[in-house]
Amino acid sequence: MTNSDNLIPGFNEEKDDSLKISLEKTESVPNGLCIYLNGYIDTYNSNFFQKKIQKVVESGFINLIFNCSALNYVSSTGIGSFTAFLKMVKPKGGDIVLLEIQPKVYEVFQLLGFSQFFNIKDTTDDAIAFFKTSAPVTSSVFPKVFSCPVCSKRLRATRAGRFRCSECKSILAIDQQGYVSLG
Repeated sequence: MTNSDNLIPGFNEEKDDSLKISLEKTESVPNGLCIYLNGYIDTYNSNFFQKKIQKVVESGFINLIFNCSALNYVSSTGIGSFTAFLKMVKPKGGDIVLLEIQPKVYEVFQLLGFSQFFNIKDTTDDAIAFFKTSAPVTSSVFPKVFSCPVCSKRLRATRAGRFRCSECKSILAIDQQGYVSLG
């Protein structure tokens, strides 16, 4: 692993004993960076975590792979941080993948209903493949107007992804071709 300060000058200036963050450039993913998390994320260190990742995004890295193999706890505030990162990178054409999540941490994502909003992968190869297959499509079917398959409410999607129906709250998935499914 390379020194994080070599990738982002000053990255290691501020430290937190409860969460160690190290960076590694992902050459096979454009603007890609693997972020290794070691420790836990809770209410007390989530601000530190968000500042660090904001520095990463401001440095031009928008395709982020969070290696969570050494992350042993995430509170709801920590999950909120991951949601904030998604909102940071999506408008810039980026995305995030959570990698090697421990079962007890994954359970928190599931209990709070966030597991379907994040790209969760088991291996680095799977994460890299995700970024290669989710390359932007030149011709688009978006914006797409469609009916919710559960309640028939007319909805509009501006891009592929997962959405919640405004009427019945069902989770819907829309792929790059505009195919709608429950999901």
